[in-house]
Formats: sequence, C-alpha cells, structure tokens
Amino acid sequence: MATIAFLGTGLLGSAFAEAAAKRGDVVTAWNRSAAKAQALTAFGVKVAADPAAAVHGASRVHLVLKDDAVVEEVIAAARSGLSAEAILIDHSTTLPALTAIRAEKMRAAGLKYLHCPVFMGPPAARNAQGAMMVAGPKALYDMVVDDLAKMTGKVQYMGERSDLAAANKLLGNAMIIGLVGVMADVLTLAQASDVDAIDAIGLLSLLDLNAMVKGRGMNMAKGDFTASFELSMARKDVGLMLQTTGSRPMATLPAVAARMDKLIEQGHGAEDASVLGVDAVARA
Repeated sequence: MATIAFLGTGLLGSAFAEAAAKRGDVVTAWNRSAAKAQALTAFGVKVAADPAAAVHGASRVHLVLKDDAVVEEVIAAARSGLSAEAILIDHSTTLPALTAIRAEKMRAAGLKYLHCPVFMGPPAARNAQGAMMVAGPKALYDMVVDDLAKMTGKVQYMGERSDLAAANKLLGNAMIIGLVGVMADVLTLAQASDVDAIDAIGLLSLLDLNAMVKGRGMNMAKGDFTASFELSMARKDVGLMLQTTGSRPMATLPAVAARMDKLIEQGHGAEDASVLGVDAVARA
C-alpha cells in the first residue's frame, strides 16, 4: 500500500485514481474542476482543495494534465506540499523540447521527476492494460517500476534522455490520429459507394496492418523505395477515390493526393508509394 496523489482527474486521471484506490493505495486527488475529483470519493479517494494539500505525505505524485503550461502551473502550486522523497510521475502529453527543459529544471531544483506518457484510454487504465513509456533517471525508474507496472499492461523504459518518451508519445498519437483520419475517408468513400459503414470497417480486417508497418514501414525508415506499388498507380487510385466521393468532406486523402502530385513532378512516379516519406529519411 502506498500513499499517492493524482493531480488532474479528467477521464484518464480519474480512471488511474480509481484503479489505484481499488488496489488498496491511499489516494488523494485534486482537479481544477472540483466536481470531477469529488466523483472519486465513491472509491475511497480523498479530495484536496489545492495541489499542495493533495501531495502532502505522498510518495508518488501522478500528473495527468492538459499541456505544458498547466503542468508547470500545477507543479509550482504543489511545491510547498511535496516531501523531499516524493517522485513526480508526469503522464501528460507534452512538447518534447519543453519536457526536456522542465526535467532539467526539476533536477536543478532537487525534485525527482519522470515523464511517463501512456497509450491507453480510461477503460485500459482501470484494468491495467495498454502501455506506458518512461524517460528520466534510471535510479528513479528502478524505484517505481514495480508500482508503474501495476498501472499498465507494459512499461517501456526509454532511457535517461528526458524528452524521449514525449517524442515517442507524439509518434504514436500521429499514427492513431492518422488512422482515424483515413478511416473517416474510408467511411466517406463507403457512403458514396452505397456500402454499409459497418461492412466497410469490417473489410479492413482483411488487411494485415501490422505486417505493413513491419514491411513497408521499415523499408521507408531505411529509405528503400523499391516499387511494389508504384506511386503513379497509387495516385491513380486516389484519384478514383476522390472522384467517387465528389464534394463530400474528406479528412486526409486530398492532402495525400497533393503530396503525390508534387513527388511525381519531381520524378518519383516509378518508385514505391512509400516514397511519400522520402524527405523524412536518408535514401538507401
């Protein structure tokens, strides 16, 4: 049993706090909108009036906040209540550059700080599923890894470079958001083609997306654009998609088409469609 605090009890923070209380930890929570924290009292979570009161006596302080500015504001407000041994565990999705600056400021001030963003939603947080990345001093990581493992399905230590978990969180979210955008376009294309939306999404199970990441994705990362699906042919297909959807709003494919046109003008038409990433990597 540990005495811990959660600063920020939105959807994810409240799920973490609820799960921790159910595991038997002594949990205190604070949230700017007090009603969100008050809902946690049903699980035995104590609610504090301010961040300093919330962290008083806590060995771990979990931050689940909106952005860099709020993280800075809340840490400053909590400082007077922090014990010398308290470890700040920051799950917020933040800008890598500012995360690195903040970590150095924390170190210089004698505060213990780890950046630990996650790939999970509230249901996963309640059931210790999903993944958590950790960046910061290895000695601190070793002190809390067993506790962090209780919160998630997988803990991945990224190393001492303080901004690396923040950078990788953005990489993962880019994939998630990009996939959502593509699926929105798939549904628009299905609508325009009089195909049932559920059937359209079900069709995607025929595609092995993991294999595509490991195959074409790794080739892209290596700068290998040997053609198996030529860019010019892919552009033709995107043209058919846009022609089919007509004036309906599209999330991603028009931008992809514009990028393809630019690369074809530059002479990449006979290379693989993955040459879309040519400017991001060195050529093989």
